[in-house]
Amino acid sequence: MSLEAPRHWGVTAPISEAVSSAHELELDVNLLNTLQELGLFENEHETQKRVIVLEKLNKLVKEFVFRVSKLKGMSESAAKKAGGKIFTFGSYHLEAHMADADLDTLCVVPQHVERDYFFTVMYDLLKEDPEVTDLTAVADAYVPVIKMHFSGIPIDFVCAQLELDHIPDDLDLSDNNLLRNLDERCVRGLNGSRVANEVLRLVPNVPVFRTALRTVKFWAKRRAIYSNVMGFLGGVAWALLVARICQLYPNACAASIVNRFFRIMYQWNWPQPVLLKHTEIAPLEFRVWDPELYPADKSHRMPIITPVYPAMCATHNVTDSTRAIMIKEFKRGADVVDRIMVGSGSWTDLFEKSDFFHAYKHYLQVIACSRSPESQLEWSGLVESRIRQLLLKLELVDMLLLAHPYIHGFERVHYCLDERERLNVAKGIFVPERTFPVGEGDADDRRKQQIGHSAGYSNGQLLDTMEKVYTTTFYIGLYVEPKPGKLVNRSAGPRKLNLIWPTQEFIKLVKSWEKFDKSSMDIIVKNLKR
Repeated sequence: MSLEAPRHWGVTAPISEAVSSAHELELDVNLLNTLQELGLFENEHETQKRVIVLEKLNKLVKEFVFRVSKLKGMSESAAKKAGGKIFTFGSYHLEAHMADADLDTLCVVPQHVERDYFFTVMYDLLKEDPEVTDLTAVADAYVPVIKMHFSGIPIDFVCAQLELDHIPDDLDLSDNNLLRNLDERCVRGLNGSRVANEVLRLVPNVPVFRTALRTVKFWAKRRAIYSNVMGFLGGVAWALLVARICQLYPNACAASIVNRFFRIMYQWNWPQPVLLKHTEIAPLEFRVWDPELYPADKSHRMPIITPVYPAMCATHNVTDSTRAIMIKEFKRGADVVDRIMVGSGSWTDLFEKSDFFHAYKHYLQVIACSRSPESQLEWSGLVESRIRQLLLKLELVDMLLLAHPYIHGFERVHYCLDERERLNVAKGIFVPERTFPVGEGDADDRRKQQIGHSAGYSNGQLLDTMEKVYTTTFYIGLYVEPKPGKLVNRSAGPRKLNLIWPTQEFIKLVKSWEKFDKSSMDIIVKNLKR
């Protein structure tokens, strides 16, 4: 009787099929305990709350499809039969999400429900729901999305229109034929759920993968390198990297996978791509990632390729600077885990917070402001999505060796007494006692009382005349080429970092946005020196 050939998990044979040692298994238990102590697992109430929100959202999707179907002149019964369904993707679908993680959801609709209706009819349905807050639509994004909080849970909501007359409740998205005649944005929308399903199919041990991914994602957030929009890696890319290490060590425990993750990623020969399987060629007219065929694909600095048709690069936003920063963090991670493996370190050392705000002498401060929370959501989101363009321009500046963006902006609300103060806020000049971080819930009255008490106002009349201005501040650390030594000829004059061109071009770019309103929105880029 012939022996069955061992399975290859991925595009190459495993590096090692050895099982973990007793010492590694002990470290694995320690890792899991550390993750639990850090509160990275949801409790039963939080898990059930997400399930309830998904059920409500699924009902809203069916109502959305029903309303559009009726608008198209369909009968009551045909409109109800048209269906509509919610799918999840991202960390929630992979069951590697943290307690406060976004819930990534996909709304699948039949062919007569065009995407425009998603941003009108569906948007209005959500706007009418008292459980929905912080609602904003980004229709022109790479993957068009509605962002919101539903019952306090942050949700990214995307839509895909299939060439089907109705959407059954048992629809399976794995069939490539479902992509037939779809536009690129619908395919990208579907890709999230299709990729998550395929990743789970391609890893040898799903529980090990989930623990290792939870560890790596938390590490990436603590080290401030978790952000696709800022040029680092997003959730999909981190999942694909961890899955590849699981394929290379199919019998290892999660602690061993984390150890090898840092060792291998630090030494990876970029831009050699990371693949979970060979790319598929299907008889459909979609562009598949291929650096031999497409020059744009050849320019990707850290290509991590999705494992479903059509294969795409999940990391096209990475810049030279962000790649260098991530490689440095991989090296730090490898050094820390080395100490953990020999007993001279603990898992909490791995999760030490980034020292971004103390790491550089020079920073750029990008401040986007507007006069309403609704417009600020859209305006700051647009500015954030264009920060990468500023990074690319900064990398061309003489003497500037690295442009390091922080992974998110800082949102504030400012209570201004007059026009002069409002103009100062737009210039990045804030009054500390009347500046507050933005959070969920209406804290307006409490803040006014606090302002009045600190200023000694005897009545609320003046406080009621104050106007609120909203700001979002983004930071970019700048690593400047060290000054030359004494023996170097300095006859060329003093060194000067010229940031005028990149900052002016960036401001021009964001102000060209079709929704930009110069009467209520502004942006400024300031130099800071620590």
